[in-house]
Amino acid sequence: MSEHALHLNLDDAWRESDLSLPTIDARDWGARLRFSAPRREIENFYATFAPRLSPFLVYGSGDFHHLTALWLRRLACLTTVVSFDNHPDWDIRPPKWSCGAWVNRALELRQVKKVSVWGCGNFECWWPRQILGNRRAERAGRLEVHPWADDRSVKDHERRGAIIRLDWQRRFLAFIKGLGGTPVYVTIDLDCLRAEEAVTNWEGGRFTLADLEWALTELRNGTRIVGGDLCGAYSRPIYARRKQRFAAEFDHPNVNPPGLVEIRNINATAFHRLWPLLAQ
Repeated sequence: MSEHALHLNLDDAWRESDLSLPTIDARDWGARLRFSAPRREIENFYATFAPRLSPFLVYGSGDFHHLTALWLRRLACLTTVVSFDNHPDWDIRPPKWSCGAWVNRALELRQVKKVSVWGCGNFECWWPRQILGNRRAERAGRLEVHPWADDRSVKDHERRGAIIRLDWQRRFLAFIKGLGGTPVYVTIDLDCLRAEEAVTNWEGGRFTLADLEWALTELRNGTRIVGGDLCGAYSRPIYARRKQRFAAEFDHPNVNPPGLVEIRNINATAFHRLWPLLAQ
């Protein structure tokens, strides 16, 4: 098995032939972990798979993004986490282990210097929904959130971290320069991409594939990427617990994905353009 990169199959979100990576079959855990999970399940899962994981991972739907906080436990040095995501994933409400709250679990780790989230395009970063986010960590400088503000008022453009299409690349280059050589871990949720360039279980974001290719290239040129993951490909939701299903279905937007073959083809294109830059 590769020591560098691995596909962890939780939900059949990817065709194995598209990835050409060693694969671990973890589908027995998919329904138990999807969207949210009790701490006991999380710890049992990690104990089972941690010895077999690689620095770079491809795994399933963005409904499993909270597992990134587990992958970060393996970091050997103080690291900045760079997340490309259409959501800030900073919710301070229970449950603690859910795809909308994983950033807070990451910030609990002593090896995580800070988390910087780029490309949020939904309402969670703005009043009034932002009161449910970890504003304390943002004010302290351990969490940076960079939401799109193009379609908002000029006043909103002054929000800490706000970006617009015309100058986000300048802001991103300044961010890289400010890292001062700190190693980075990069996590990509495909829902940060426009809907026509990735099919996910969530609403589509505003980045293009070309945007992410540029950003990953600049990170490679200006920092040392010590690990990373890619998730967010669409898969049919299956849940193990009644409350888990209720919360997930309440929180998810209504999406109408195309046929399975088209889904796989679109997401395979995204993978082949992004993965070599992330895990080279």
